Amino acid sequence: MDFSENTGKFYIDGAWVDPSTETTAEVINPATEQPIASIAMGGAADVDAAVNAAAAAFDNWSQTSVEERVDLLNKITEGIGARGDDLAAAISAEMGAPTGLAKAAQAPSGLMHFATTAGILADYQFEEQVGSSLIVKEPVGVVGMITPWNWPLNQIACKVAPALAAGCTMVLKPSEVAPLNAILFAEILHDAGVPAGVFNLVNGDGPTVGAALSSHPGVDMMSFTGSTRAGVEVAKNAAPTVKRVAQELGGKSANIILDDADLAEAIGRDAFGMCMNSGQSCNAGTRMLVPNAKMDEAAAVAKAAMEATTVGDPTSDATTLGPVVSEVQWNKIQELIQAGIDEGATLVTGGVGRPDGLAAGYYVKPTLFANVTNDMRIAQEEIFGPVLVMIGYEDDDDAVRIANDSVYGLAGYVSGGQERAVDVARRIRTGNMHVNGAGPDFNAPFGGYKQSGNGREWGSHGLDEFLETKAILGANV
Repeated sequence: MDFSENTGKFYIDGAWVDPSTETTAEVINPATEQPIASIAMGGAADVDAAVNAAAAAFDNWSQTSVEERVDLLNKITEGIGARGDDLAAAISAEMGAPTGLAKAAQAPSGLMHFATTAGILADYQFEEQVGSSLIVKEPVGVVGMITPWNWPLNQIACKVAPALAAGCTMVLKPSEVAPLNAILFAEILHDAGVPAGVFNLVNGDGPTVGAALSSHPGVDMMSFTGSTRAGVEVAKNAAPTVKRVAQELGGKSANIILDDADLAEAIGRDAFGMCMNSGQSCNAGTRMLVPNAKMDEAAAVAKAAMEATTVGDPTSDATTLGPVVSEVQWNKIQELIQAGIDEGATLVTGGVGRPDGLAAGYYVKPTLFANVTNDMRIAQEEIFGPVLVMIGYEDDDDAVRIANDSVYGLAGYVSGGQERAVDVARRIRTGNMHVNGAGPDFNAPFGGYKQSGNGREWGSHGLDEFLETKAILGANV
């Protein structure tokens, strides 16, 4: 299947242009381990060209009216909807999401960010009178964006939509592991009439294109989503030019099941849900905290839920769990599953190796460990696969202590009596808390504490990130 004719080009200054290098990379389908496309890999010269185009376009785009930007966001929303099946097919093929998930969540998430941002922008207050001073919010400038492969269109859209709304121009480097959806996205923006230079796309790897973008003196802000390790490198590269850096990084989110929760409902729901996207979500509730007295009962419920998943071909309607994205990820997950066994955790279901009947593809057995202690590697390291660890606790204070005993602070979950659950949620040091199975909210901020990053995306807070604040003193004298 040909996903796009533009895989060998970059989108710079409103046109598809040839790269400065002859370097290419194969895009591998993780279900078959076979290449499905070849993309151009850029260099510093391509980043220069894209940043220069964005800088040249900034003066005009930053002065456009709110109405013009809302209209453009709406056109992009329509374009994503019109090409939703193409986007879903690309995402499924390049990173392994089951077709059902790609069509129901992966592709629509991009549409929702643009639709939500258009609504927010229409009523956003860019100016406020405070005494005799006028407080003005203005676009930060040229934004460099680096996005990952796990929810690729979601993470592109939740940066590009608010950046466009703020009046910024931008250069995007999507993951070279899953770049095809980004190329389709660039085509959608072009067809929607995004002015030349406002949005630019350069494919490449982190050490080359990512580093050139992060360190570029013409870039005013970096917005990065990915691993904490890579986020540190982005921040280091950005530091000499003192540009703003917003980061959404790793997670090891705790899921607290209170002793008054309906165990069958909460654990069944959340154990199955943790496996969605093959566990490749930075906010997945991978540490499930249960009362010590209910460990065996909780493990039995989780085991049944995880064994009810169907692992296999992403194109099959019966599949709920596709492969993980790459051989590198598969090996990392296998190593950590073995570490859990070696450290003495109770392996309830799953384990190392591929599921039975799957001889090829980067498939992982949905794996559950019980009787885990929070000092084990599997409780502290982000596994990024369908692996759930179950940790016992004594009381609410103990659960809060364990939940907060992590270098990460992206998300968390708590189930139980509503008032009690909200009280516990307030005590967890994370950017998001889901109470009693609450799903995502496109109007609510998304981001983390500690080594899960800084800054917020989604909703009005996501728009705030791309704005500078200016005080015009004496404006009302």
